[in-house]
Amino acid sequence: MRIHPIARTALILSLMSFGFAAASRAEPLLTQGIGTQNCGKLAGDLRPDEGLNHPPNYLLFYWVQGYVSAANIYLLNEYTDYVDMNDVEVSVILKLVYDFCRANPDKKPIAAIDQFIREANKVQADEKDAFDPWEH
Repeated sequence: MRIHPIARTALILSLMSFGFAAASRAEPLLTQGIGTQNCGKLAGDLRPDEGLNHPPNYLLFYWVQGYVSAANIYLLNEYTDYVDMNDVEVSVILKLVYDFCRANPDKKPIAAIDQFIREANKVQADEKDAFDPWEH
């Protein structure tokens, strides 16, 4: 029996969501999502050579975009610099996390992304560009 590609993707995403939902009920979380999952499992799910054509790859990449965007608000407000989102490239991120997770199955991908943010070239901004996104 062949499963339509869209149905297969929907099935995979719904099954993956069970793992995310269970962890959120234990105690308050600061971060959540595929970037906080176990590297041992994630390394087996990623296929960097398939780019965004593979669901675990695009789930990870889009999570990274949101995580770096949030980090940029902090960086801008604290250091008046930020990571250029143009440097957050699909192939770079997928390879970075895949290699990190294969070498560190007991860790979480978020550690690789935190290192990426620390080591990334930063764009300098003016102090007037800093803002509080929750200011009334």
